[in-house]
Amino acid sequence: MHGIGADDTIMHIGGCGDSLGTSETACGVIEHFARCEEPDAASSTARSGSATPSTTRSTSLVIVGPGAARGSALAATTERVELAHRLGDDAINPAKMCGIFAYASFLCERDRRFVLETLINGLQRMEYRGYDSAGLSIEGDEPDQPYIFKEVGKVKHLKEKCMQADIDMERPYVSQTSIAHTRWATHGAPSTTNCHPHTSDPMKEFTVVHNGIITNYKELRLVLEKRGYQFQTDTDTEVAAVLAKYLYDSQKGKQISFTSLIKSVIMELEGAFAFVFKSVHYPDEVVVARRGSPVLIGVKTEKKLKVDFVDVEFAGAADAEKALNEDAAPGAANGLLGVPSAASLQGGKLVRSQSRAFLSEDGMPQPIEFFIASDASAIVEHTKRVLYLEDDDIAHIAEGEFHIHRLRKNDGTVSTIRAIETLEIELAAIMKGSFDHFMQKEIYEQPESVVNTMRGRVNFDTHTITLGGLKAYLHVIRRCRRLVFVACGTSYHSCLATRSIFEELTEIPVSIELASDFLDRKTPIFRDDVCVFVSQSGETADTILAMRYCLERGALNVGVVNVVGSTISRESHCGIHVNAGPEIGVASTKAYTSQYIALVMMAIQLSEDRLSMTARRNAIIDGLHELPGQIRAILQHDKEFQALAPMLAKQTSLLIMGRGYQHATCLEAALKIKELAYLMAEGILAGELKHGPLALIDADMPVILLMTQDSLYAKTRSALEQVSARGGRPLIIANDNDTTIDDERYSVIRVPQTIDCLQGILTIVPLQLLSYHLAVAKGCNVDYPRNLAKSVTVE
Repeated sequence: MHGIGADDTIMHIGGCGDSLGTSETACGVIEHFARCEEPDAASSTARSGSATPSTTRSTSLVIVGPGAARGSALAATTERVELAHRLGDDAINPAKMCGIFAYASFLCERDRRFVLETLINGLQRMEYRGYDSAGLSIEGDEPDQPYIFKEVGKVKHLKEKCMQADIDMERPYVSQTSIAHTRWATHGAPSTTNCHPHTSDPMKEFTVVHNGIITNYKELRLVLEKRGYQFQTDTDTEVAAVLAKYLYDSQKGKQISFTSLIKSVIMELEGAFAFVFKSVHYPDEVVVARRGSPVLIGVKTEKKLKVDFVDVEFAGAADAEKALNEDAAPGAANGLLGVPSAASLQGGKLVRSQSRAFLSEDGMPQPIEFFIASDASAIVEHTKRVLYLEDDDIAHIAEGEFHIHRLRKNDGTVSTIRAIETLEIELAAIMKGSFDHFMQKEIYEQPESVVNTMRGRVNFDTHTITLGGLKAYLHVIRRCRRLVFVACGTSYHSCLATRSIFEELTEIPVSIELASDFLDRKTPIFRDDVCVFVSQSGETADTILAMRYCLERGALNVGVVNVVGSTISRESHCGIHVNAGPEIGVASTKAYTSQYIALVMMAIQLSEDRLSMTARRNAIIDGLHELPGQIRAILQHDKEFQALAPMLAKQTSLLIMGRGYQHATCLEAALKIKELAYLMAEGILAGELKHGPLALIDADMPVILLMTQDSLYAKTRSALEQVSARGGRPLIIANDNDTTIDDERYSVIRVPQTIDCLQGILTIVPLQLLSYHLAVAKGCNVDYPRNLAKSVTVE
C-alpha cells in the first residue's frame, strides 16, 4: 500500500534507515502499511492503474494462464473474473484455507525431535485458518528416503503419530530441510492419501506442499498419464510433484538447477497458489513459489545481517540463447501444454551469487535458519525478521544462501529488492493465556484493541483526527463522485454500520458492496470514484479481485486491513491499518470493533473542511474517548449473558431486530450466532417488520430487539409493541438510563449510552459474549467452527 501509516512505530529497510510509510524513495512511493510517527511525511503519487514502482515492494496482478500473461493488465483481471464464473467458487480460491510451514537450517546442529516439534508447533499456530488433515516430511536416515507422516483430523493427532514412530529422534542434522502442511479439502475427500505433502512417485523423488487451486490440473494430469506417469491421489497438488519429476527425467543426464526446474513447473500451472518443493536430487535445498497465495520467510541468525534487504535476480537477454541450450526444461519453446517455459519467457539463465543479506558483517557464511509460512503467527516465536514474497517470485534456499528469482525478466515495473522487515506482533498475543478460547480472549481484549486503533491518531484535546496513511490523498477523496465500500462478512457489516456517518459528515454518496456480488454484476467504476476495501486478513480473494478490477478502471483504492504486509495493504494506493492485533478465533470480534472505529475516524477526517460539522465531529471524538471504559463496564456483566445461553441453546431459530445504526449490529450478531452455535439466526431491519417477518412472531419465537436511545427510538418502540401484541417476549438491549422499558414482560440487557454512530460498538459486545456462551452451551468448537476457516475466500 502506497504511503499509508498506522501512526505509531516504524520499520527500516536497506540498511539506510528509510522509514516505511514515512518517506519517498527515489523510485516512487512506499507500498506498505507501516506505523509512522510523522504522518506529514506520507508519500504521494499520481493516481493510475499501475503505481510507480517502489524500492521495497511491487504491485502485480495475479495472472491466470499464459494468455493473460501476454495480454494487458485489464485483460488479465477480466480473464480471472470470467474464469471464476466458468469454473465456480473454488476456481479462484487461493487457500480455503490451508497452512504451509517449512523449516530449513544451515550449519545449525538440530536433532530430529527438534525439527519435528518445530514443524508441529508451526502447524498448531495456523490451526485457526481451518483444516481437515495435516502432514509433514523430514529428512530420513538415508539421503534419498525422506520420512512422511500424514493424519486426518487435528494436528495433535499428527504429533502423536510422529512421536510414536519407530525412528531415531536423537539423530542430529547439521543442515536440513523439512516441510509441513494443514489441508482444507477442495480436490479429493479428506483422507490420509489426499493429505499433503504429496510426492512425485513411490521413491519420493520430489515432495511438495501447496496452498490454493491449480485450475488446469486435469489437463496436465491427462498428458502426464499418457506419458506413463501414475497418480496416487485425487488432488490437484500431486500434478505439480509429478510434473517436476517428468521435467527432471526428461533432462537425460543434463544438469538443471532446482530453481530452473521449478520455474518450468510453475509456468505450466494456472490458478492461484503457493508451493514449497524439496527433492532427493537437491539435498538441503528448498524452492518456494508464490502466485496469489501469501507466503513469508523468516530469517534467524546469531550475527547481524550485512544488509536489510535481498536483491531480486533478473535474467538478461544476453544469456537467452545459452539458457535455452543449457538449462531449459524440455519443450522450452512451447512447454508441456503449449505454454512458454520458464527459460523462454525469462530470457536467460541466472548466475548464482551469494546473497549479500545472509553474509555476516565479516563477509563469511554463517549458521542460519529459515522459517517459511503462510502466516506470521507461525514464525514470530522463532524470529521477527521476515520478508514477503510477491506474486511470481521464486525463492531458493540452499547452503545458507537465499535467492529470489522472477518468472519473467524485469520490464521496469517490478521492485528489484525484497525488504527484510520486523514483525510487530508478540508471541503472547497469539496465546490463549488464562482464557478457555481464543474468541473469549479476543472479546476481552477489545478495551485495549480499540485504544490501539486510536493511538497516535486521535487528539482528544484539540478534537482532531490524523490518519497518516490517507493524508496525501484527502484532497482526492473529498472531490470524489462517490465512495464505494467493498467487503465480505463481518467486514461488510462494519462498512454498513458506518455508512450513515459517512453520508452525514461528508455528503458524498456511499454504496456498500459485497465483493462477490460486486464482481458478478461487473459494477461500473469510474476514475473519480474512491473504492474502499475492508478485510481483516487483507488476503480475501474476492475482495482482492474487486480491488484489482477497480484499480484497472482508474479508481483510487483505499485499503482497511488488520495485517501489515497483506496483499490489500500492498496493492492499494493508501489506507488504514486498524491495529487490532492478531485475531486467532475464526469468528471475528475485536477486528470488527476496530474496523468500525477506523472507518468512523476516516469519516471525521474527510469532513474536517466542513465547518458546519464541527460540533458533530467534536461530539463523536468525545464518544471515542469514553469507549474503552464503556466496553470494560459491559464485560463485567458477562455472567448475566452466560445465564441467558442455556435457554436460547434449546431454540432452533432466532430473530434479531433493530434499525438505523443498529441494523448492522443485528446482521453481525446473527452471523456470529450462525457461525458459532449453528443456530439459524436472522438480522432484520425493524422497519421491515410488517413486510413479512411479523408472520414469524409468536410466543415460541425468540426475539432480540436493539432499542437504544437515538433519533429512531420511537419507531423501534413501535416494533416492540408489535412483537408484544403477537405474544412475543423479546430480549431487549437498551441503554442503562432508559427507564421506559422497566416491564416484567421483558428481559433487558443494559449497555452504556454513547453518541448514536458509536452505539453499535457497545451493543455488539454483549451479543458477541452471548454467541460465545451459546456455542459453549451447545458443545460447539468455538475457535474452529465446522466448515469454516478464518480466511475463507469465496467469489
